[in-house]
Amino acid sequence: MRRKAAGLPAGKTLASWREADSSIPTPTQSALAALEWVHRAENLAISGPSGTGKTHFVEALAHKVIDEGMRVSWFTLESLTTAIGRAAVDGTVSKVLAKITRAELIVVDDIGMLPSGQAAAEAFYRLVDATYERRSLAVTSNIYPSGYDTIMPKTLATAAVDRLLHHAHVIITEGTSLRLAEATTGRGVIPLT
Repeated sequence: MRRKAAGLPAGKTLASWREADSSIPTPTQSALAALEWVHRAENLAISGPSGTGKTHFVEALAHKVIDEGMRVSWFTLESLTTAIGRAAVDGTVSKVLAKITRAELIVVDDIGMLPSGQAAAEAFYRLVDATYERRSLAVTSNIYPSGYDTIMPKTLATAAVDRLLHHAHVIITEGTSLRLAEATTGRGVIPLT
């Protein structure tokens, strides 16, 4: 039930994670998988090129959080903006944020993949502020957090990043796309018969 409520995207777990293919150091992967950071309400910010395993790794961690009896809320910046925007219309932003932050881990995936404006910046800031020192927030992005002001209004981006990174584990992935490598070597699909 918690897994369904979390809204995780693809069912990727630590069992399907290829530790050796990641640019994240193995000791760092192991330490994050122990989930002590979630118990301490610390954050995780993973940045790097597309296809370097950011979403897969965070989703795998989210599954482990659920396996340990905790709750997860998963968003893209777009879906978070929609949820907060709807709540702003009927004056229930506080109620929606309270519901989201019941989860021990809140994820905002793929920040910077699509253009974002004032509404997205406000939604992201509200979430970061609501979780600050109370819940763990994990974000993935192809942009390092200090560059969020290139996709959001500077004042909101600065305030959000300040709170986000205060108690955060910051990971930078590198390399070429694992998906593209699989596709070009024929491992991306099952051959047709």
